[in-house]
Amino acid sequence: MTKSPRRPANPLDAAEALFKPAKKTAAAPAIDRPALPTVKEQVSLKLDSDVLVYFQQDGPGWQDRINDALRAVMRNDR
Repeated sequence: MTKSPRRPANPLDAAEALFKPAKKTAAAPAIDRPALPTVKEQVSLKLDSDVLVYFQQDGPGWQDRINDALRAVMRNDR
């Protein structure tokens, strides 16, 4: 009984073994968690430079001011 080598002796076989497709396992279903109302999420947002300057001119807290302005628009829209 002869054992096959752990590694292929042929470089082409070795390369083929490296790029062999991995076995796919069933992924666990994603858990849909509702966002908490008081938790802030980090996002990337593109704003016009003049809008950004307007909110930043009063110093720190400009992100909260933008959030408050957006919340006011939400309230008025209902």
